Amino acid sequence: MGTPQFPNLGKHCSVSDCNQLDFLPFTCDCCNQVYCLEHRGYIKHKCTKANKQDVTVVICPLCAKGVRLIKDQDPNITWENHVNVECDPSNYEKVTKKRKCPAPECKEVLVFSNTIKCRDCLKDHCLKHRFGSDHKCSGPKKLETSFSFMSLLNRNRKEEPKPNLTSTASSKWTSSFLNVASNIRASAEAGMSKLSGEINQVWQSARDGVGQSSSSGNRNDHQGEQCPQCGANFSSVTALVDHVQQVHEKNGNPLGIKKVTIDACPKCSRGFLDPVSLVEHVERGHGGGTGA
Repeated sequence: MGTPQFPNLGKHCSVSDCNQLDFLPFTCDCCNQVYCLEHRGYIKHKCTKANKQDVTVVICPLCAKGVRLIKDQDPNITWENHVNVECDPSNYEKVTKKRKCPAPECKEVLVFSNTIKCRDCLKDHCLKHRFGSDHKCSGPKKLETSFSFMSLLNRNRKEEPKPNLTSTASSKWTSSFLNVASNIRASAEAGMSKLSGEINQVWQSARDGVGQSSSSGNRNDHQGEQCPQCGANFSSVTALVDHVQQVHEKNGNPLGIKKVTIDACPKCSRGFLDPVSLVEHVERGHGGGTGA
């Protein structure tokens, strides 16, 4: 048996007429004998203990359930135990009754391969009546698309709340939802009013600054300022300085013009290119004082 290198490799078939050496033998689960591929079946090797694996099931005519007969036990005892304990005659109609398509005038029997459940009415139909229009589906109603949230909110504000002792969970949910919506709307209105107040303050401060600059210019008979580089006229020194910084200094002085420093008068905000001219202006026009 086997080879010189593997003497225990393989086994001989237990059938006397065969006795074939098989390197992949089969062991019978009833008689525990070794057989080759050809004689592995119970009938092929005429197994004497093959009935050990036999299973007999009897269908009950009362409930249509299967009753398994126990080996080495009287079938009458098994039947009496089933009738007294498990038998339920009401199950017979459920098992034997064939399901049919509920569509009008449709007699097709529903099986696994031709059954489709409708998504709206959740009923099983055949392939021919699988669409809602074919079986006149009475599915869930569609929600109204013309629902107005603001109208519901305003109506809730106008109506006075009435105590209702038999309020359901849906009414509680609606009232809480409306309260949350009212709080959100109130916070939004408060934020808008605060923002409008801040904008009004900024506009008022800007107007006051423009009025002060214009009144000081009229008080000192100031006609305007002129850019020494391009000759443009400006109403204030601040505008002139912004013009020089944005136009002439920002461009990197592409024309090669020399940058000019402008000194402003602390009294009337008039600009001077020469500091000596600024001193003479203060002494002549403001009496030599530098204070406010």
